[in-house]
Amino acid sequence: MAPRNPFRLDGRTVAVIGAGSGIGEGAAEACARQGACVACFDVNLIAARATADRIVAAGGRADAAELDILDSDAMTSALEALEDLCGVVATPGVNVRKRLLDYRPDEFDRVVTLNLRGAMCVLQVAGRLFTDAGGGSIVLLSSIRSQVTEPGQGVYAATKAGIVQLARTAAAEFGGAGVRVNALAPGVVDTPLTKPIQQNEAWNSAYAGKTALGRWGRPDEIGNAAAFLVSDASSYMTGAVLFVDGGWTAIDGRFDPPA
Repeated sequence: MAPRNPFRLDGRTVAVIGAGSGIGEGAAEACARQGACVACFDVNLIAARATADRIVAAGGRADAAELDILDSDAMTSALEALEDLCGVVATPGVNVRKRLLDYRPDEFDRVVTLNLRGAMCVLQVAGRLFTDAGGGSIVLLSSIRSQVTEPGQGVYAATKAGIVQLARTAAAEFGGAGVRVNALAPGVVDTPLTKPIQQNEAWNSAYAGKTALGRWGRPDEIGNAAAFLVSDASSYMTGAVLFVDGGWTAIDGRFDPPA
């Protein structure tokens, strides 16, 4: 008998919160390509259904439901209803690009609430479910901004660094029950949220040029990494931060010295 492919997710269910667009959409489709039945959750039900419909049209298995990442009761009910759940991927986040001296309290609360409290909600709900079940994988979405920042990114960067520490703490606390918790840290990715940046030629080129590959990432490239983290192929990974950034955080600028 051939050994089971550890990258495959056949016979398992993966819940993707934020599956309606961007990286969440990419993660849902990537998990489906590996054979998972994908529960596509999003605050925008129409968008979640569109993702699920594309997966089904491509021969995969998926369903969709409305879910607010800040509603722990609804999340508990949604996840408990899923059979053979092996992984939860959470991607929702928001950014208000403003310099620190210009930030309003309501803007600060908006970014911190969705990004950090949302991550905490996922950890508590999925963490309880998986520790009771004796295993599972949770993937949170951090960013290169957890390590490097720029003017106008301060509050967002702080939340993404906070997500890393929440993931590490959860890995320490849940590990004894066989539950793994990791964070994905994308670089610049072509999503609906980044379209305004890409439409600014100088900004678009500067970001592309900062990577070693000289281009922006695609949602499916981040999604593939998420599918890896929920699969058995990453069975000895927990408390890790997986950078999928085209080399952004690895290189010192884009000057190519002569020697």
